[in-house]
Amino acid sequence: MSKYKLFLLRHGEGAWNKENRFCSWVDQKLSENGVVEAQECGRLLKEKGYQFDQVFTSILSRSTQTAWLVLEAMGQEWVPVTKSWRLNERHYGALIGLNRAEMALNHGEEQVKLWRRSYDITPPPIDESHPYYAEIYNDRRYSTCDVPKEELPKTESLKEVLDRLLPYWNDVIVPVIRSGQTVLISAHGNSCRALLKHLEDISETDIVNVTLPTGVPVLLEMDENLRPVKPRQLLGDQAKIQAAIKKVEDQGKVNAENK
Repeated sequence: MSKYKLFLLRHGEGAWNKENRFCSWVDQKLSENGVVEAQECGRLLKEKGYQFDQVFTSILSRSTQTAWLVLEAMGQEWVPVTKSWRLNERHYGALIGLNRAEMALNHGEEQVKLWRRSYDITPPPIDESHPYYAEIYNDRRYSTCDVPKEELPKTESLKEVLDRLLPYWNDVIVPVIRSGQTVLISAHGNSCRALLKHLEDISETDIVNVTLPTGVPVLLEMDENLRPVKPRQLLGDQAKIQAAIKKVEDQGKVNAENK
C-alpha cells in the first residue's frame, strides 16, 4: 500500500544537451527549449493537483533553474529549495565538453555507451590541463561542500555517484519524506538513475537500459520502508516521452544529430 510519494525530475534541456556534449560539472543554464520543458512540467503537475513541501536540487544552475520554473508554474514559489553537490550530475572526467556522436565515431558506439550508461566503469579523470578544469574547481560553490575541495571527484562511475549520493539521501531527504512531506528532487540524468537503482533494486546490468528524458517528472509511490509499491510512472504524453527517451539513447550513436 502506498504511503509516500516521491517525485524525481531530470532538469530541462541544457545548452550542452542541445549540442550533444558531456556537460557534467560544467555549469550551464537551460536552453530555450529546456525552459519550456520545465514550465510545461510545472503546469502538468499543477493540473494533476500535486503539491510539494520541499524541493532538493544539485548546486548546478540547470537543476535549480528547473526547480524554480516548475514551482513558479505551479504557483508554489514559496516552497523551500535545498541544494547539495551530492545531487550533482555524474562527473565525466576527461570526457567533459566532448561531443558524444563524434566520440562514437572515434571510439565506437559500444565504448561510448559503456562510458555513459554502465554502472561501474569510470571514464579517464580530469586533470589540470583540461580546458574546463579551472572553471570547475575554481568555482566558489565548491568551497561550500561538506568535503574539502581537493577531495571532490575528478571522475565518477554511476556506482560512485550512488556512493556520494546515499549519505545525503539517508541523512537529509529520507527524514523529510518519513515526516509525511511530499518531496521533489530536481537533479540530473545520472543522479536520478543512481537513486532509482537504489530504490527499485535495479541490477547493474539492467540500469544500463534505464533512460530518463529531460523535463519529465517521475512519480514513485512507496511503502513505509520506502520501497516502490508499483512501477515508476513517467508523467505526461506517453508517445512524446518515448520519443524523448529514444532521442537520449541516440545521443551516443555515430549518426546522432547535434540537437
